[in-house]
Amino acid sequence: MTITVITQRDGSLRQQATVREFSALTVDVPREVGGDESAPDPHDYFDLSLGACKAMTALMYARRKHLPVEAITATVERDASEEARGHYRLTVTLAFEGINDPETLNRLLEIADRCPIQRLMTVSDVDITTRPA
Repeated sequence: MTITVITQRDGSLRQQATVREFSALTVDVPREVGGDESAPDPHDYFDLSLGACKAMTALMYARRKHLPVEAITATVERDASEEARGHYRLTVTLAFEGINDPETLNRLLEIADRCPIQRLMTVSDVDITTRPA
């Protein structure tokens, strides 16, 4: 799969991203680093991918097990205060509508911790190559 990110010709840091047939993704950065704050920044997309993956993974499991999950809300809190020292903290809170049993809730949380994005972020070796077009 290829993702294309194109800078705007207006001199801003805002970028348009195309992922498969979805071309309405916009990326920007906060004003304090020269952006316009017109869209989520790259950290936001990184963080939201974890929250979305955890919720989707838990929902797929709930459907397979016929659990009465009506909705899942994932809230991701970021602590990037030590990012420059190589430590980036994310706390994901999952709220499951329709689940009241503590044992089932704990199982859903265990399953959410196995989501592919969490594994990618925490246990995978990711090799990145940057090259000219």
